[in-house]
Amino acid sequence: MEYVFILKYRLAAEDSDLDAIVERLGEAGCDDATVGVGQPGRMALFFSREGVSAFAALVSALEDVKRAVPSARLVEAGPDFVGLTDVAEVAGVSRQNMRKLMLSHAIDFPPPVHEGSASVWHLSDILAWLTARGGYDIRANVFDVAKSAKQINLAKGARELEPRLNRQLECLVA
Repeated sequence: MEYVFILKYRLAAEDSDLDAIVERLGEAGCDDATVGVGQPGRMALFFSREGVSAFAALVSALEDVKRAVPSARLVEAGPDFVGLTDVAEVAGVSRQNMRKLMLSHAIDFPPPVHEGSASVWHLSDILAWLTARGGYDIRANVFDVAKSAKQINLAKGARELEPRLNRQLECLVA
């Protein structure tokens, strides 16, 4: 099955030759990605990759990028962190409809990752909630990619915790 996703990276100072990076990515198997380099020191790869699962497609892309640009650091896998407008687009409804759902189901609507003037959710949490309600045309491959991207981002975040905090957390969850 084909999966569409984005991998965003921070580049090291020594990786400033973008043409060389694009060449290395192609040689490493990332010829199924469009490279975006709008911000200095950043790179976004828009993949359309075949895989036996969404997670397998994402992992193979991560491995290919790591092989091509070892110093690149993953910032975010997506789609994961989204606002209501993004969710509405995926679900095929208006932003106003999505906001109305959020407000009228405040008790069981998934909590945001960040709450503020621009709240942010994990896309997979809202897609799971919509799927459970029924009546929404949520494509399985989009849902699978969102779940996999969330897991990768959570694993990345957990790895970045202070070593001391990791030891404390191990004691609490063991």
